Amino acid sequence: MPSAPTKLYADDVSLLVVLLDTNPFFWSTSSLPFSKFLSHVLSFLNSILLLNQINQIVVIATGCNSCDYIYDSSLSTNPGIENGKLPALCSELLKKLEDFVTRDEQLNKQHSLPPTTTSSSLLSGSLSMALCYIQRVFRSGPLHPHPRILCVQGSSDGPEQYVAIMNSIFSAQRSMVPIDSCYIGSNNSAFLQQASYITGGVYQKPQQLDGLFQYLSTVFATDLHSRAFLQLPKSVGVDFRASCFCHKKTIDMGYICSVCLSIFCKHHKKCSTCGSVFGQAQSDVASASNLKRKTPET
Repeated sequence: MPSAPTKLYADDVSLLVVLLDTNPFFWSTSSLPFSKFLSHVLSFLNSILLLNQINQIVVIATGCNSCDYIYDSSLSTNPGIENGKLPALCSELLKKLEDFVTRDEQLNKQHSLPPTTTSSSLLSGSLSMALCYIQRVFRSGPLHPHPRILCVQGSSDGPEQYVAIMNSIFSAQRSMVPIDSCYIGSNNSAFLQQASYITGGVYQKPQQLDGLFQYLSTVFATDLHSRAFLQLPKSVGVDFRASCFCHKKTIDMGYICSVCLSIFCKHHKKCSTCGSVFGQAQSDVASASNLKRKTPET
């Protein structure tokens, strides 16, 4: 299905959808306290709104078991000062964030998921929600701002989400929506590296988390039009390793179904995805560089 025809505002008007990692298993071991992280992010969001009065911000919280919208500047009734203390953005976002974290913790207790699952956040769900919101904006009226997605992630990749995340990445590429990534975990995220590389976004791993606001404001606050005139960080050595469809594990070598391009870590007689029967030469051994999924033609 082709993307909806779009009409844009001026070049410097942005729709920024921010995906916030709220995984308590990550923040319990992070060197940056969650409260200080929120302080950096809120300052960044306020600066985006100050850059242009018709900029729009949407914030999606990404937990272990769920994700949800916690702020939408287009629905905010009072963008100014509330009760003479905190801006409405801060008070509204923090209240909804607290409610979301409580609900997500309850879901975690009910499901009793293993530690390997809870160590990663539901990135595939939040990416899907962000793209659905952007498509709704595309179809809502004759004019809309330039959309982009910013993933502020700290949790490790969840190999079981590989297919869903790659589908979201290709959907964003087709809609010409760049995915920026600010990864604050200990190691690099292969999923976010691929997302930024394929969609033309920026991937950045801050070296000093105490200066997170400076990274956000200097790298990710720039609108899409201004990026053509700036020297932004470029990814060096993108990890294109894929996850197998059988055990959901990241692999360097594997077998690819020649019909549907499903990836397996071991040879199978039959493809579990499309049902094709493999012969001796029908399952191709692929190196890590060949495990990169084909991108749709633009």
